[in-house]
Amino acid sequence: MSTVIAQTKPRFWEDVQIIKNYDRLFQSPANPIVFVGSSSIRKWDNLQEVFGRYRVMNRGIGGAIVDDISTHLNDLVLSYNPRQIVIYVGENDLTDDGITANDILQKTQQLFHLIRAKLPEVPVIYIAMKPSPSRDKFMPKAKEANALIKSFLATDKNVVFVDVFPLMLTKEGKSRPELFLADKLHMNPDGYAIWSKAVEPYLLKADR
Repeated sequence: MSTVIAQTKPRFWEDVQIIKNYDRLFQSPANPIVFVGSSSIRKWDNLQEVFGRYRVMNRGIGGAIVDDISTHLNDLVLSYNPRQIVIYVGENDLTDDGITANDILQKTQQLFHLIRAKLPEVPVIYIAMKPSPSRDKFMPKAKEANALIKSFLATDKNVVFVDVFPLMLTKEGKSRPELFLADKLHMNPDGYAIWSKAVEPYLLKADR
């Protein structure tokens, strides 16, 4: 029986348990802004420093696809009763040749439906998929998925679509390796500085 149970554990179950154990040791802030998503969130190391006055929490999971965030939504987001949610996820879905831009849209729609079922009015910031140099060949799919998701999110008055994609391109529309670490996938401080400047105007202060 234990073997069957182990085999049915969802992806990143162990990562989520580590987070839950941490929460048992350290009290979480009340009504935080929860940043959730894949490694671009997880590796945002100075998040607390940059946005400390907004009372933020980092609940990113490295390697996550959209479905993973949907699966663990309660543990990563809903259980904290957030006053605002910041999402970055979907870029890892791009690398699956069997997944289309429309598939990513549908997965994102499902994620938002799950959020709205529990938190119908909580403001959400959605960060567009970024142009990572190591994934240049997926740039057309990323552009298409970003456009589809932006159109979908425009129907929700409490969602802001933060389009970092053009901010991270050259004038010629090429990706910028100088914004990334050596793997050309994860951002360095210069890349995160662009994100911080783009996101901060939409964050809710803790007194709201």
